[in-house]
Amino acid sequence: MLPVAARLRRSEDFRVVLRRGARAGRRRLVVHALTTDPSVAAPDAARAGFVVSKAVGNSVVRHRVSRRLRHLVSARLGTLPPGSSLVVRALPPAASASSAELGADLDAALRRLGLAPHRRPSGDDAPRQPRQQDPAPDHGSAV
Repeated sequence: MLPVAARLRRSEDFRVVLRRGARAGRRRLVVHALTTDPSVAAPDAARAGFVVSKAVGNSVVRHRVSRRLRHLVSARLGTLPPGSSLVVRALPPAASASSAELGADLDAALRRLGLAPHRRPSGDDAPRQPRQQDPAPDHGSAV
């Protein structure tokens, strides 16, 4: 669950992010992001809002999609710059998507907007250790 301070709740806030913010679209969702200059105003915590229309499905499906998106965004909210605002708009294919697919689309959209670090395509979160070089086998001397 998102804390109250991390939610966009007023329609005016949604409108500002949708009109002035940058947009990155994916197959299952569209992310609108607006970052504020921290030197201009006091930086607030990052905030997020969600738009899941009736085109996504009936009430049960819409609420399931919004719960999944809310959970995914809450895990990533701490990595966003202070004062930034997100609006995540679900598209109809989100109704049949798994949480992993929604998370992949969300990460890709945040990377495209420059709000998330780049990840390796292998999906490993652990840093890789450099390979140990084995000494070349000695097959005898060439004559």
